[in-house]
Amino acid sequence: MKLLLHWVLSALAVWIVSRIVPGFVVTGVFAALIAAVVIGLVNATLGFFLKVITFPLAVVTLGIFWLIVNALMLKFAAVFVPGFQVLTFGAAFWGAIVLSLVNMALKWLVGAGNEKRG
Repeated sequence: MKLLLHWVLSALAVWIVSRIVPGFVVTGVFAALIAAVVIGLVNATLGFFLKVITFPLAVVTLGIFWLIVNALMLKFAAVFVPGFQVLTFGAAFWGAIVLSLVNMALKWLVGAGNEKRG
């Protein structure tokens, strides 16, 4: 159940980003759901590999280079999902930043209601 909730929240985050960032296009709910899965898979596989390889560069740039890696992963994921497009690298870069922030905020909002009181 928790996995399903995270999937829906990630899809909602992708949809919200498409409304905020110009050049970050999602044509419908199904495209957002599939994009959330593909982005997660790409980040867990290729993104992880690239982050390990580029770790020295990330250290030198204080982690800013990983924003570029995340943007590239979004562009790569868009290739595989019909109805999900990232038109420019700038859209991918800002989309990656906004997607991370929106995803964090949504998961915090859902998690904030699950606190045990007592």
